[in-house]
This record gives sequence, C-alpha cells and structure tokens, in this order.
Amino acid sequence: MSVVPVSAARLPPISGAAHAAAAELGRALKGRISLDEQDRLAYSRDMWPKALLWVREGRIPPPPDAVVWPRDEAEVVEIVRIARAHRIPLIPFGAGSGVCGGVLAVQGGIAVDLKRLERVGRVDPESLTVEAQAGVLGEVLERNLNAQGYTLGHFPSSIYMSTLGGWLAARSAGQLSSLYGKIEDMTVGVRAVLGTGEVVATPQRPRRGPDLAQLLIGSEGTLCLFTAATLRVHPYPEERAFRGLRFRTVAEGVEAMRRLFRAGLRPAVARLYDPFDTALVARSRHKGPATPPSLRGVVRADVLPALTRQLSARTLGRPGWINRAADLFRSCLLVLMFEGEARRTAREEEHARALCLRTGGEDLGEEPARNWYRERYAVSYKMSKVVDNGAFADTMEVAATWDKVLDVYERVRAAVAPVAFVVCHFSHAYQEGCSLYFSFVASGSDDVDQERRYDQLWRTALSAAVSAGATVSHHHGVGLLKQTQLREELGEGRRMLEALKRACDPDGILNPGKLTL
Repeated sequence: MSVVPVSAARLPPISGAAHAAAAELGRALKGRISLDEQDRLAYSRDMWPKALLWVREGRIPPPPDAVVWPRDEAEVVEIVRIARAHRIPLIPFGAGSGVCGGVLAVQGGIAVDLKRLERVGRVDPESLTVEAQAGVLGEVLERNLNAQGYTLGHFPSSIYMSTLGGWLAARSAGQLSSLYGKIEDMTVGVRAVLGTGEVVATPQRPRRGPDLAQLLIGSEGTLCLFTAATLRVHPYPEERAFRGLRFRTVAEGVEAMRRLFRAGLRPAVARLYDPFDTALVARSRHKGPATPPSLRGVVRADVLPALTRQLSARTLGRPGWINRAADLFRSCLLVLMFEGEARRTAREEEHARALCLRTGGEDLGEEPARNWYRERYAVSYKMSKVVDNGAFADTMEVAATWDKVLDVYERVRAAVAPVAFVVCHFSHAYQEGCSLYFSFVASGSDDVDQERRYDQLWRTALSAAVSAGATVSHHHGVGLLKQTQLREELGEGRRMLEALKRACDPDGILNPGKLTL
C-alpha cells in the first residue's frame, strides 16, 4: 500500500465563530494565534494508530480551526473567557504523544498548546515537593530535578515527548510506577482553569473532604486545562540493583510477581514478558556485554530470526499461524530492578531473588535487567516502521486483580489470534494486581480492510478483556478509542461524571466528545 500525500488544502473551512474568536484572541495574546493550514494540520491528531492510518491514506483527522500558544495562566483564563463568549470548543494540547485520539477536534475549535508554561521551581527540602508548570516536557522536568539531587520517579515511555499536563490529563504511569506510583500518587495539588474561567488551586495533602485534584486528574481535557502542579519528589537513588529470572510458564511468573508484592517488596521495576515477547526482548539486546548463555539456544539462534523475517504485511494479514508458532515458546523473562538507599536496595533485591527461586524461577544474573534498562525507551520509536511497511501496530493496557490476570491474558490472546499477532507483558504491579500490556501487529489487503481490521481488533480485544474482569484502561487514557467500553464500565457512575461536567464546564466547550461527554 502506497502512502498518499496529505494536502492542507483539503482542510474544512474555518467557522465564522472561530474567525470572530480568533480576532479577539489575536489581540489578547499579541498575535500568538494561528489559522494557518499547516498549523491546523499539525494539531489535528496525536499518535493514535488509527489516525496514522488515515494520514497514510491521505485523510485528515478532525482539525482545529486555530491554534493558540498562551505563555501564562492569566492568558489561559482569557482564552477560556473568549471561547466561552463565542461558544467555541477548546482542545488542550501537550506534546501530542497520546495514543487514543484524545486531541482530535471532533467539533472544531481552538487547540491550546500549553508548552510555554514550562517553569520548574526549586525543590523544598523540608516537604520534598516541587512546583512545575503543566507544559514542561517530562525529560526536561526530570533533568531539572536530577540537577537538584532529586527524582520524580515518573518515567513513561513517552518521557521525551509528553508533558506534565498530559500526564495529569491521562492518569499516566511510568516504568517505575511499582515503587513511585502513578502520576496521581505523586501529585499533592494542582492548579487548573475550569470551563467557567475560574482558577482552581487544590489544597495540598493531607486534607479533609473530597479530593478535587483526583476528580480533575484523568479528565482528558473535558473538565479543565491544567496549568501547574505540586509534585512529591524523592532523593536521587544511591544504588540500583538488577536481576533477571526465567520461569517455565506465564502462570509461574505471575505467581512470583504476586508473592513479591504481597510480601511487601516494592521493586521499581517488575516486568514479566510472555514467551514470545521474552524471545523478542532477548533478540533486541544492547550491543554490549554478551547475552547470558541461559538465553541462547537453537530456538534463539535459528527459529526466531526465521520467524520474525516472515512478519511482513502479507503474512500479518493471516496472523493465525504466527500466533501458533509463538505457542512453541514456553519460558518467560521477569525483569526486576530495585533502587534507593544502598543497603536497603541490596537487601530487597536479595529477598526478591530468594522468593522467585522458591517459586520456580531460574536466576539469569543482572544482564537481562540491565539490558532492559538501557533499551527501555527504544520500543516506542519502532512502531512507525510497522506503519511504513504497510501494516499497523497498537498497544492495549488494561489491569486486573491477581485472581483474574491469567484469565484476561488467555481470553485476549484467544480472541485476538485470528485478527492480529499478539504478545503481552505484565507490569505496573500492586498488592491487588497488575497491568497487562498487549502489543498487536496486523495488516489488511487494502486501506479499507486495514481500518476494518483495526476496528475489529479493538472491539474483540477490549470485549475479551472486560469479560474477564479487566479495566478499560490503565494509563493510556480513553480518548475516542475506548468510549463505548468506558460508558459500560461507568454504569450509573456516568451520571456523576455528567454532573461534574456541568459544574466545571457549563457551556461544554472543553474537549467535547471525549470521556462520553
């Protein structure tokens, strides 16, 4: 399938209300507004794979009428005031790294790029907190904290291309969440502008009564525009301890993870790869120290390269045999990393190693975990190659309690196998359960078949996951992708969400069409 150039000339016309609002905004923001076709095109999507399919076909996702770049909270308030007066939607925009279609302007409107709100304050050594504005990029925030001797502990795969505001909007999770928590766990207070134009500054924890910050976090731009947050930080870790372990089955590996967290251990990283994902992780090793002998063998040396060479768009259109071939693999890799004070880190790693050995694990030493740590962001930049080769790839992150995890895994694999090649890893663990992170790759005979298969894949996968007791999402958010399933998951709770929307955004101008609102 060839790529069709996207023409900005095919953008829908700008509405009269948008023209009127733009004239007023231009005066208020001293010209920091654009109705340029290329800007509208650039802000028409995030990294939702379905939107990438549209772009490959030459189709344009729903674009905004205009783009604005506020430089402080007062200007955000003014933008909301003007938009409310003209009844025109506002779409908060961080860095565009979302994967669920959360920034598509389904009713037109104005994209509000918040990246100029990027100030990071000094860490308060007494409270161990820092104030940061919502537009700061994650990697810039972490580098700033490291220079002061601290870490936030939040490391999503998108850290180089996502903002603090985006993390808050989607209830983001980082790769070290088992120790530090998700973004809502490390946020002690937020500043936000509601759809009324009112600035809300939530009191810091501990507090009495309902926690308004937790109602706003995860609202995906439908209730407010985040402008800043007060975050809990930690001293930069003295030491890191790494360990890789092999288990004979997925069930053994999941049981080892469950025992680790039920024993009160908190590794910064606990990631269990299913058998075929284990083989892929081993094959993509860092060009450095040799892979441990326990990860080598005939399968690794001969079968796996031959199999992965067959992952063309044509064969991905018939994924059944690939999934059956993946069933030949049995062993699973568990990657553990502990960090913090040196003696405690060593003690916890040794405790975890002993517990895993008692659960049937085989010690592979440090290198598999060190290799994962070196390459931990690389996979996020490889998926575009799949699209370039005429196929599509996507990921689905759900969560379940320990008693349901294996059922979710088996049901999703069985349901998706006829539609897409599927692998999974288990991570973001808690005492109660963990996240299951599925990766899908598939193809179709033409553009129409590609989109049909994509929609079929998501209906099938989410239905299977939910039927086994999983959540709709763990940390990617909902966007346009998962709205139907979210409506079902909320049940009667949707009425409370709608009431909150009326209170925070009575005119319905904030990111309409998302979160079922």
